Amino acid sequence: MRNTLITLAVAGLTVMASSVLAADYPDKDLQGVIMWGAGGATDTVSRAVQPHAEAALGRDIIMANRSGGGGAISTKFVYAQKSDGYTLLFGAENPQLHKVLGLSTIDYDDFYPVNLLARGIAVIVAPTDAPWDSFKALVDDAQSRPGEIKMGSTGPGGLPHVVGSMLSSGVEFPVTAVPYDGEGPGLTAMLGGAVDFMPTGLSAAAEHIKAGRAKALAVVNLTELETLPGVPPITADFPEFEKFLPWGPFYGVFVKRDAPEDAKTKLTKAFKTAAENADFQQLMLDRGNVMMNISGAEADAFLQKWRAVTSWVMQDAGAAKKSPEEFGIERP
Repeated sequence: MRNTLITLAVAGLTVMASSVLAADYPDKDLQGVIMWGAGGATDTVSRAVQPHAEAALGRDIIMANRSGGGGAISTKFVYAQKSDGYTLLFGAENPQLHKVLGLSTIDYDDFYPVNLLARGIAVIVAPTDAPWDSFKALVDDAQSRPGEIKMGSTGPGGLPHVVGSMLSSGVEFPVTAVPYDGEGPGLTAMLGGAVDFMPTGLSAAAEHIKAGRAKALAVVNLTELETLPGVPPITADFPEFEKFLPWGPFYGVFVKRDAPEDAKTKLTKAFKTAAENADFQQLMLDRGNVMMNISGAEADAFLQKWRAVTSWVMQDAGAAKKSPEEFGIERP
């Protein structure tokens, strides 16, 4: 009887301790791991929402860029940390392609979507002194001298890689891809003459376009954007793109799926508040992003649909190393 009472007492203390710990979350600063390099779209969005989330949480989020492997390095790093809710992944769409690209067996199925903040629009840019004034002119030039034109890329699973796969599924586009650790470094290389053009998120290229350092040849969208008047949608010359759209990069905050429920609840509330901040929303608008601000089941549904569409695009283009069928990803 005495042993039973002791056991019950210990169990009760354990439950009480867990409740106290949960109630105190967060009782220390958090770590934020940014999937791509400094200056890129993911970095820009992540650091813009950070201070508003910190205000809502009452704790600092110590941010660090950990790029490489098409986003696999940062994803694996966060997945290897404790499931305590103190390490956040500030990521983009890339992990949803890691399985079919053979980069990793980890994707967003293994993470809880704290908040999908915004969806970006892809744009194809070149230096202002480039000889092309339209994407069709670029394609025609590439076809006339195969392999000579260099495209800035972010490696397998990056936006340029996916857009290239979309294009190659219907149009001959023989360019040479040169990978960089993020859109920021890739754009810097383009402006320095190391590559000739680059598909990228508008959020990463917007300031270069506004400053006159780069020009947009097309937007990867069904319609023209108010923020880029006069720049045609890619479907104007290549209607075969319609079946893939709307499509684009997205930016979000994730924590391990098995993190404590209280931590996930508080993180979700904090980042929802952060995403509603007027300054953050204006920045997203200025950079051509569409606000999402969704989490939980709604975000999971979006992630699964995006993965299905994009994985099968890459499979059909011959760019996937493994079939989506191997992972139970059904054709949309």
